[in-house]
Amino acid sequence: QVQLVESGGGLVQAGGSLRLSCAASGGTFSNYHLGWFRQAPGKEREFVAAIRRRSGITYYADSVKGRFTISKDNTKNTVYLQMNSLKPEDTAAYSCAADLGYSSSYDNEEDYDHWGQGTQVTVSS
Repeated sequence: QVQLVESGGGLVQAGGSLRLSCAASGGTFSNYHLGWFRQAPGKEREFVAAIRRRSGITYYADSVKGRFTISKDNTKNTVYLQMNSLKPEDTAAYSCAADLGYSSSYDNEEDYDHWGQGTQVTVSS
């Protein structure tokens, strides 16, 4: 199995940028599909972005397209979420997730087997 630890969250003004990192250990990183989710107070956890293990194809929620970029570095066992042009509505706890390939979909939390504990992102206006 794989263990995931997020970092990089914090407080930023609207229009600013943050880069989240998710470091993986305990598994073969390149074997995992990877995703980012977020959950704001009073809301359900929602899909943000995903990257496929082999093809590298990326997927994004409509709400973040053009602003967020998911990427990974297999040599560092790390997946990133670059967040630009941040909005107050981006405020949430962001979690990374990994799937060994059992799921053919990517945009639901049930598609993933392993989760990090999350990192808080707060965007002020």
